[in-house]
Formats: sequence, C-alpha cells, structure tokens
Amino acid sequence: MKTLLALIAGVPFLFGAGELSNRRAPGFSLPDANARQHDPQDYRGQVVLIEFMKTTCPNCKAVSINLERVKQKYGGKVTVISVVTPPDMLKDVVEYARVNKLTSPLLFDCGQVTASYLKATPQKPTVHLPHLFLVDAEGMIRNDFSHGEQTKKIMEGPGIDAEIDKLLAASKAPAPKAAAPKKK
Repeated sequence: MKTLLALIAGVPFLFGAGELSNRRAPGFSLPDANARQHDPQDYRGQVVLIEFMKTTCPNCKAVSINLERVKQKYGGKVTVISVVTPPDMLKDVVEYARVNKLTSPLLFDCGQVTASYLKATPQKPTVHLPHLFLVDAEGMIRNDFSHGEQTKKIMEGPGIDAEIDKLLAASKAPAPKAAAPKKK
C-alpha cells in the first residue's frame, strides 16, 4: 500500500509540467571557467537541461553527477548546462568539476539569469537549489524540477530519462499539417 501511495504521489512530477514550465526559456549569455560565453540559442535543435546549483550543496552534487550520466547516455541529442550562483568562485567551480568528473559547462551567473528562470522577485526572493529545467528543441521550457523527496528519482536517478525521451520523441514527431482551405 505504501508503494502504491508513493507511486501515486510521484505521478504529477512524471507527467505534469512544473510551475515554472510552459514558457519560452529566458535568453542569456554567461561565461564558463575559461571565459567562453554560452548562449542557449547555440543549442537550438537539441534538448537542453539547465541546472541551477551551488558547489557547496550536497543535493547539487548528486544532480550534477546524474546529469553527467545523462550526457553520456544521450550524446549530442542532449546538452547539459549548469549555472552556478554567488558566492561560488572560479577556484571552487573548477575544483567541483574536477572532483566530480564533470564535462558539461559550468556557467557563472551574478543572479539575474537565476532570478529570471526561477521567477524570483523582491516579494518572492527565495530560490531553492538545485533546480532543473528541461528545454525542448524549440527553446520552450517543458518541465522543471526542484529537488525534494518526490523528485529525487528524477533529479538523482534514471527518472529523468523518461522526461528526456518524451522531449526527444516530440522533436521527431512531424509537424501537424495545416488544414486544407474549404472549397466554396
């Protein structure tokens, strides 16, 4: 019975979009540790996973490692970008990537990109990290996940694969045909 209840409780996270989804992904251009700029537009046509994190967050580490697994599994079909927020410094980010064997770019944000994705405002200034956004090949946020007990299998395990598979299948689906004009 407990298993059934846990499964039912997790269903909205597997099939429904998060509260920050179903909108165009905010644009940005942020530098990595080598001062190379990254812009989500550069990855148009691919599924992009954008993780907002801190190097000192234990849950962020587990998510980063899982996203590295995802990157290896899906190859060029999926791009993983991690955005680090203040007070993370260059040396901390470089060490984090080295220790966790990360090959995806870790980008430096002063807070504006994080605020635009997480819809932070002066009235709602708190953001919860890690937070993961799934952006489709057209640049639309199709789902987002904040780390928690109900999203742990998605954030830290293979549950994210089903979400990615849905986005990849949708990007391969033929565009709907326009209706033929009615004859008069």
